[in-house]
Amino acid sequence: MNFIPFGSFFTVMINRHLPVLLTERAKEEVHHIFLHKNIPAGYGLRIGAKGGGCAGVTYVIGFDKPKPNDDIFETEVFQVLIEKKHFMHLLGLKVDFIDTEKERGFLFTHPEAEPVKKE
Repeated sequence: MNFIPFGSFFTVMINRHLPVLLTERAKEEVHHIFLHKNIPAGYGLRIGAKGGGCAGVTYVIGFDKPKPNDDIFETEVFQVLIEKKHFMHLLGLKVDFIDTEKERGFLFTHPEAEPVKKE
C-alpha cells in the first residue's frame, strides 16, 4: 500500500496504540476493499462518531484522505484516521466484520453501549 507523505500539520501515531480494536476479520475486509474497490492512493480508513445526547453515538466507517485535525495510526497494511474531536467517543470501541447468510457488514461494539451495525 502506498502512503502519502505527511506535512507538519498531521499527527502520525506510529508508536501509540490505536484507540479502536480492529478484529482480524475487520482488518481483512478493509484490506480486501482497498485492493478491489479502487480506493485512491493516499486514502485511509476513517472511523468516527456522530451524534450523542439522548440518541447516543452512531459510529461511522469509510475511506478518506487525511485532514489537518486527524490523528493517523498505522496498522500493518493501512492507515486509520480519527478526527481529534471523536477520539474520546472511540476509546475502547471494537470493530468486527460479520458475513453470514442473513447479514454482512461491520459491527461496532463499545463496552458502554449495545452493539450497533453499520447499514
